[in-house]
Amino acid sequence: MAKEVKLLGQWVSPYVLRVQIALELKGVSYEYLEQQFGENKSELLLKSNPVYKKVPVLIHKDRPICESAIILQYIDEVWGAGGPAVLPSDPYERAIACFWVSYIDDKFGPSLVGLIRGKTDEENAAAAEQAILGLELLEEAYEKSSRGKRFFGGDDVGYLDIVLGSSLRWIEVIEIMRGIKLLDNAKFPLLMAWAERFRAAAVVKKLMPEAGKLMEYAKEVQARMNAAAAN
Repeated sequence: MAKEVKLLGQWVSPYVLRVQIALELKGVSYEYLEQQFGENKSELLLKSNPVYKKVPVLIHKDRPICESAIILQYIDEVWGAGGPAVLPSDPYERAIACFWVSYIDDKFGPSLVGLIRGKTDEENAAAAEQAILGLELLEEAYEKSSRGKRFFGGDDVGYLDIVLGSSLRWIEVIEIMRGIKLLDNAKFPLLMAWAERFRAAAVVKKLMPEAGKLMEYAKEVQARMNAAAAN
């Protein structure tokens, strides 16, 4: 099985973490291939994802699948018998989960990137406002989707849990970097309780990167950006 399944990734990427969590939940053995940052992309990555040239890429029986949300759906279908279901079985609930995953990728995620890369106070303030708005919407979505259960997907970690939860460590880093509080217990009590449960899940604890290492990486990125802006 390990030879049949390969994952091209970068350790800092929450999108790669999504795939790792899903594979572990399903009990799938795989070979992890760390990819270099910057322009030194491997031939395998360029061949496997010639359109976007980015991770994650799952290679199953020499066939590449790209984009984390699509990869999670693929994992759930191919290894459906192993571990808990990733996507809801009910068509409506599945559609709602897919909607919020699209929102996270299209709106919430970019606001976090904006907080990392923002060069001015105005840019950071705008990104923070967008991020908090996203958390407000996701707090409401959790209340409706979970129906009092432990996770968005019910009693077990599911699709939306994996997608949002994989960004939790980066949210911690951003809060420290920018001196702000995004996930506030007073504002988002449901999400805060959910985040604690998600981080405590065995598979997540095993795979979640250390905040200190992510902080070092974020500082390196900022230093490169500042150097580039000065030139």
